[in-house]
Amino acid sequence: MTNNDPFAFTQRSQLVEPFLAMEVLERAQELERAGAQICHMEVGEPDFPTPRVVVDAGIDAIRSGETRYTHSLGMPELREAIARFYKERYGVTIDANQVLVTMGSSPAFLFVFGALLEAGDEVIVGTPHYSCYPNFIRYYGGNIVTVPTDPAAGYCLDPAEVKKKISPRTKAILINSPANPTGAVLDAHTQKALTELGVPIISDEIYHGLTYDGEEHSILEYSEDAFVLNGFSKRYAMTGWRLGYLIMPRKAIRTLQSLQQNFLISANAFVQRAGIAALEKAGPALKRMKDTYDRRRHLMVEVVREAGLEVQVMPRGAFYVFADASKYTDDSLAFTFEILEKAHIGVSPGVDYGEAGRQAIRFSYAAGEETIYEMGRRLRKFLQARAQI
Repeated sequence: MTNNDPFAFTQRSQLVEPFLAMEVLERAQELERAGAQICHMEVGEPDFPTPRVVVDAGIDAIRSGETRYTHSLGMPELREAIARFYKERYGVTIDANQVLVTMGSSPAFLFVFGALLEAGDEVIVGTPHYSCYPNFIRYYGGNIVTVPTDPAAGYCLDPAEVKKKISPRTKAILINSPANPTGAVLDAHTQKALTELGVPIISDEIYHGLTYDGEEHSILEYSEDAFVLNGFSKRYAMTGWRLGYLIMPRKAIRTLQSLQQNFLISANAFVQRAGIAALEKAGPALKRMKDTYDRRRHLMVEVVREAGLEVQVMPRGAFYVFADASKYTDDSLAFTFEILEKAHIGVSPGVDYGEAGRQAIRFSYAAGEETIYEMGRRLRKFLQARAQI
C-alpha cells in the first residue's frame, strides 16, 4: 500500500532510536534553566579545557587564513602525524593515504558501514555496547548480532562465543577497547584471536590513551585489513572541535574517500591544524588528565558502592563506571529519570547500551571530585528514601 503523505519519513530513519544519554542531558539542562543544580554524570565529555597548545594552534591557523577546504582525506601533515603516532605507539606501519580525517568519529562509522553493509547483513558486537552502534548498523539495513560479556571476565569479548555467532551474512566484528560503558580492555591474545576468525574487524579506539590497568593494543598489531576509528574528543578534551579519523585497508581507500568527497568534503582546516598540535605537543597535558581520571575512577567506584549500588568490576579504561541497580529497578530508563527529577543527578540508563544493561546505570567520572562527592551524597539519600517507600 502506497503512503501518499509527502512528509512520511523513511523506514530506515525511524529505526534510529533516541540517544538516551542526550535525552537525559537535555532534560537536565531544562531543570538547570529552572534553577536546579545538577550533578552531571550522564555524558562522556571531559571537564578539562582543551590543552592550551592545541587552542593556540587552532587560533593561529584561523588568523593565518587556514579556513578553506583541505584534501578530502585530510591535511597530509595531520595524516602523516597520525601514521607516526601509530608507528611509535603500537609499532605498526601505515601509509598516510590510509588515514581519512573526519568531523569526529561518527561520520567514519557511517562511511564504514555504508561501504560494508547490504540489507540483511550482520555485524557482531559485544554487549553492553556503545549506544549508537545499533543505530549505525540499522540505518543501512543491517542487523546487530550481540554476544553477551561477563562481568566476572571484566566484560571482555570471548572469541569462542563470537565464532558461534558467525554466519554467511556476517560482514564485520565490531570491538571497542577501552570500552564504553564498561571500561573493559581487550588483551593482545583476545584481539589476535578475533582477527583469526576470518571476518573484518572494526575497532573503535576512541578511548586509547585512557587505560589505567594493563596495556592497550591496537587491532592493527594483528591485522592489516582492519578498520580503526579514533579521534581527539576524549583523549585530548576536544569534543566540540569534532575531529576524528579512520585508518582503513588499502583496498578501501578509494571507496571511502569518495564518500567523504560527496558527503562532507573535508574536515575543517584549522581544526586539523589543532589536531597536529595535539599529537605533537599535548603529551604533558594528556598525562595530567589521565592521572586525574585514574584518581576519579577509584573515587567514583567507592562513592557509588557506598551509596548502595553494586559495581561488579573496576573499569580499566575510558571514564565510566557501569553499576548494577537491580536491587532497585528492572527499568533503568525510568529509574534514571527518577534520579534526575528527585536527586538532580544526571546519569545514563544502562538500557541505552543494550538489553544487558536494562538493570544498570552508567556514571561518567569525567567530572570533578567535588561533583563526585556531592553526587554520592545525593544518591545515597535518594536510595535510602526510596527503600523506605
